Amino acid sequence: MVVVLPIFAGSLIFFLPHRGNKVIRGYTIFICALELLLITYAFYYHFQLDDRLMQLTEDYKWINFFDFYWRLGIDGLSIGPILLTGFITTLATLAARPVTRDSRLFHFLMLAMYSGQIGSFSSRDLLLFFIMWELELIPVYLLLSVWGGKKRLYSATKFILYTAGSSVFFLMGVLGIGLYGSNEPTLNFETSANQSYPVALEIIFYIGFLIAFAVKSPIIPLHTWLPDTHGEAHYSTCMLLAGILLKMGAYGLVRINMELLPRAHSLFAPWLIIVGTIQIIYAASASPGQRNLKKRIAYSSISHMGFIIIGIGSISDMGLNGAILQIISHGFIGAALFFLAGTSFDRIRLVYLDEMGGMAIPVPKIFTTFSILSMASLALPGMSGFVAELIVFLGLITSQKFFLITKILITFVMAIGMILTPIYSLSMLRQMFYGYKFFNAPNSYFFDSGPRELFVSISILLPVIGIGIYPDFVFSLSVDKVEDIISIYFYR
Repeated sequence: MVVVLPIFAGSLIFFLPHRGNKVIRGYTIFICALELLLITYAFYYHFQLDDRLMQLTEDYKWINFFDFYWRLGIDGLSIGPILLTGFITTLATLAARPVTRDSRLFHFLMLAMYSGQIGSFSSRDLLLFFIMWELELIPVYLLLSVWGGKKRLYSATKFILYTAGSSVFFLMGVLGIGLYGSNEPTLNFETSANQSYPVALEIIFYIGFLIAFAVKSPIIPLHTWLPDTHGEAHYSTCMLLAGILLKMGAYGLVRINMELLPRAHSLFAPWLIIVGTIQIIYAASASPGQRNLKKRIAYSSISHMGFIIIGIGSISDMGLNGAILQIISHGFIGAALFFLAGTSFDRIRLVYLDEMGGMAIPVPKIFTTFSILSMASLALPGMSGFVAELIVFLGLITSQKFFLITKILITFVMAIGMILTPIYSLSMLRQMFYGYKFFNAPNSYFFDSGPRELFVSISILLPVIGIGIYPDFVFSLSVDKVEDIISIYFYR
């Protein structure tokens, strides 16, 4: 029900009376909030933290012809991203207030994305996971090509070429695993996890899934669609992209590559760590060169995803827990920064940083929230980003899979990346808010954040500070499941 509700309720939008956008917007926000309440209720009353198995499961035969099942369930790995999805989508819908053109279609696509995202995180069947993964692409493509900026068609085409192209490899991997060793397809996660493959075949499957997840995460050099997409998308779409869509790639790496293909992952793990380290440095170096505000934030997202890749490659309890915490933490911080970039654009109608300046005095509330969340992005102690990155560091150092000299070298290079992060974050703040450009301009009166915008900013800021002070809340969800995944590598 939780998976089907948003897209089913979204299809009813087209039957609502033509009374402007208020009714449609109110209805969509109500559905998003209802869905979030349902998820929270199910988690609070029916989810057992100490149970390592799949919970709240559904298992129905969907297509008799080839044994296709509707299998859903959640465990410690998926509950965090599902709660994040509910939270960010509700706020993104609230943030989408300025959208007036084709309002019905816009809000329907937001709800269709909601279903696809929750379906992806709760699938227990490889083919169902693939279908939910694909369900995501069409809404994003339409949201980009209809409500994007000047180069929207270029960036929408680039997005669909990258993601749909990589999905071919995903589908080949799914069918390969499903059809291996039997005439009947076995697509169940639990069955596939106990299956062993010849190492060469496992590597082929692994590469297929890795390409699909590397595009979505994104991992360099398959990242170039992301800055263009973020640069052109409406900011509520950017919130969903940065907050949830990128995290689906990282989730897939853990759920499929780590759990189902452990021997291949052991071989690829050192390469993942090297690529993750290069990604942190490369994206942090490329970010200050971006004139477009949203592109600069997009490169910071790519840099932060590097920590998740290193955590996944470290094959240690602490590293994987750090990666999961970074998935949640960056989901909040990335969504908040794009929201604030969008609210700034609504006021000054400028996207290039070198045309901005002096906004701190006319809009002090936006300045304050932007400054605090930029600090969270550069991993200020007391914020969620600091804890996540620190635990990934410790996970890499305590990993038993690598030589000490390798770990010291990688840690040293990661530290350089962490030094580069404040450079692009603080220069972005300086270019936007300091100086005299707008302060001296005639007729330059701007409205500061209204109640709606303040509510969205503070709603995201509270969990960022909360997780930074008490990260145990996120760890309590995932720690047992992470132990199970890592034990495959040491006791197999």
